[in-house]
Amino acid sequence: MKLFDVYPLYNVTPVSAKGIVVTDDKGQDYLDFYGGHAVISIGHSHPHYVKRLKDQLDKIGFYSNAVQNPLQEELAEKLGRQSGCEDYNLFMCNSGAEANENALKMASFVTEKSKVIAFKNGFHGRTSAVVAATDNPSINAPINQQQKVNFLELNDIKGFENEIVKKNVCAVIIESIQGVGGLDEPTTEFFQKVASLCKENGVFLIADEVQCGFGRSGKFFGFQHHDIQPDIISIAKGMGNGFPVGGILIHEGISAKFGMLGTTFGGNHLACVATLAVLEVLEQENLIQNAEELGLYFNEKAKEIPQVKRVKGRGLMLGLEFDFQVADLRKKLIYDHHLFTGGAKDKTVLRILPALNITKQDLDIFFKALKTALA
Repeated sequence: MKLFDVYPLYNVTPVSAKGIVVTDDKGQDYLDFYGGHAVISIGHSHPHYVKRLKDQLDKIGFYSNAVQNPLQEELAEKLGRQSGCEDYNLFMCNSGAEANENALKMASFVTEKSKVIAFKNGFHGRTSAVVAATDNPSINAPINQQQKVNFLELNDIKGFENEIVKKNVCAVIIESIQGVGGLDEPTTEFFQKVASLCKENGVFLIADEVQCGFGRSGKFFGFQHHDIQPDIISIAKGMGNGFPVGGILIHEGISAKFGMLGTTFGGNHLACVATLAVLEVLEQENLIQNAEELGLYFNEKAKEIPQVKRVKGRGLMLGLEFDFQVADLRKKLIYDHHLFTGGAKDKTVLRILPALNITKQDLDIFFKALKTALA
């Protein structure tokens, strides 16, 4: 049997990793400034994370949600306290796509409506309703196109007002910082207007924090830069530091009932411990503050490179925009300078999504290599 060939692969085979250093099967070290799509939040093989998972494996790795799991309650308490979202309830699942599916399902259950407002260049996952709410027709199969989704321009207040007053919308789903799309952001004015119009019209506001949550933007959640309160917050990626885990935070004003949501693997013992370890390291090592400070340092270093048109994003969710497509630059960085970086739907944007415990010295190495690659 062969693998189903859906990924264009770089010719690199990692066999071990520690911190931001990834080592391949030939012994070559690479510095990871991409974190596997913003998944590696506290560094590869962080000792506290590894110990937590090993210790849990010695006890119990999995049982279904048919039994008590106190780790889920511990996680909900710690997540609520650290994020400032104590007036939400936690439902756990396995991925960002699944988180957003559950968020849309909740909104449709409660409002008894089915239309969704999403935004151009947004990305919310590859399954059912969320791929329909993702602005990429090439990954949207006919079976997904049955979903009713309107794509609006980000920051177009008038266009949003015209659409939401039609009274047929169950949810608005929005990224605080667009990841795959290329690091564009809603303005505070727009975000606050969206929030108030959702409330006025009985529409759920879903903050997709799958990529920019868990401290990456310099606050625990990206929407917290804009002083709004979503109805549902979707989380994944960096919350497990590589362990597949996702979830939604549902405002406590929304009532639960048995059978409304469900999952086999979501919230299992290992998933809980992985997320608890991430939260513990974020707190103990002040990594959210580090993300904020290094985001500012990154912006200052980028000013030294004339080819950079602008820096996009916040914290350590960053993009460098050029006046050319960056595919060849990414190849130079990985093969000549041994640095992992990311691309975006906007082919002129180089995405930088490192672990939140990198240092100024790591960024100095990155910018030195970037200058050489651009020369």
